[in-house]
Amino acid sequence: MMKHLTTTIGWVVMAGLIVVAGQAGAKDYPPVNPLLKGGKTILGQPLTYPTDGPAQIQSVIVTMPPGAQTGLHTHPYPTFGYILEGELTVSYPAGVTKTYRQGEAVMEAVDTPHNGKNTGTEPVRILVVFMGVEGKANTEVLND
Repeated sequence: MMKHLTTTIGWVVMAGLIVVAGQAGAKDYPPVNPLLKGGKTILGQPLTYPTDGPAQIQSVIVTMPPGAQTGLHTHPYPTFGYILEGELTVSYPAGVTKTYRQGEAVMEAVDTPHNGKNTGTEPVRILVVFMGVEGKANTEVLND
């Protein structure tokens, strides 16, 4: 009985410490930090989910040195980007350009040729989440 009581007290103390530690961390960071919400791409296209195969999510971190470019390309499926560090300027058709900086999120254009360039003075690091289809490319590279 005493051993059971000691074990129970130990678990209660541990749970209390976890709650206190969690509350201390909550002072430093918001519990939820919204990045992006919406149903359209950066160019106003409505988002549609792929129906031509089993869904597959892929996430990558892209790193580009200052001056580097992605090259002209398209994404056939919804693609989310979040700038972890640096600055990226993306050129779209009709002379449209958008510059994204650290802490900014974007739902990239679908089936629209675009080129990204690191226009900052430090490497740009981008978290990219592709919402595509198993066995199909998330990016199509185009001839410049």
